[in-house]
Amino acid sequence: MATATILKARRSTQPVATFAWFVLGFFILVVLWGAVVRATGSGGGCGSNWPLCNGDFVPHHPRLATIIEFAHRSTSGMCAFFLAALAFFTISSTPRGHLARKAVLWAAILLVTEALLGAALVLRHWVENNVSTGRVIAQSIHFTNTLLLMAALALTAWFLRESPTTPAETLPTRTSRRAAILAILATILIGATGSLAALADTLFPSPTVWAGLTADLNAASPILVRMRWVHPFAALVGFVCVVILIRSQRRLTGTAKAVLALLALQFALGIADVLLLAPTWMQVLHLLGADLYWVTLVVLAADVLWPRRTLASLPA
Repeated sequence: MATATILKARRSTQPVATFAWFVLGFFILVVLWGAVVRATGSGGGCGSNWPLCNGDFVPHHPRLATIIEFAHRSTSGMCAFFLAALAFFTISSTPRGHLARKAVLWAAILLVTEALLGAALVLRHWVENNVSTGRVIAQSIHFTNTLLLMAALALTAWFLRESPTTPAETLPTRTSRRAAILAILATILIGATGSLAALADTLFPSPTVWAGLTADLNAASPILVRMRWVHPFAALVGFVCVVILIRSQRRLTGTAKAVLALLALQFALGIADVLLLAPTWMQVLHLLGADLYWVTLVVLAADVLWPRRTLASLPA
């Protein structure tokens, strides 16, 4: 009876899983446009009003910064509708206790905190050329929340997928589970420090590569500039953690290969970002690579932490 329940849920969740991947892809586009907002200094394009734009639902005779910021707010609002639909379909197509239900619930909670953090940036005037400590802290928290929301959406889609049960001989070990958690935490640290490095590149652009490297080591430089070295150091730590995770597995899966490939791509994009002096298009491309790498790593960790045999809870 319990087995029939699981099979029925699996047969009916593939369309919902496809929709979940769509919602995740749309959210990634919103995140990338948010990077454009930050890189172009358009965070104050709608003034100090939130959620309205300069006091209006639709701005009249907007300047470019207003168009950029309003587009970001509009697409963020669309995310809420998509996520509400995803939650409805997920709950309708899965039995009670299914992990996809928990994942989509967390996604909804994190979307609310994402909106509140975005509102705080605007209402506290932590946008445009603001270099306050509050903005630095809020920026890192905001991007961490973004990563967690992205992970919750990816897990929702992954838990809804149709796939065979994990064979007993390939079930993860305790060591691999610890390595998965360590890799996830290290990558979150990479993301938080990367958001601060990008903010430093925006607020304090360097005329040359050598000038940028010198400023990183200059005691007279702003603290945000002197913190840029933390991001590449965190990336090296994260690289070691991911290698440990992959080596702890009993076989090299396609997902693990994708994680390694995207990780190598991220190092190449990071180096290019520095050499090109972080133009807006390069920052967006680097962020896109980071988002794809993060989602793939979350999927790899999900296979370790929640093997297929536990994706749906059995009745007591």
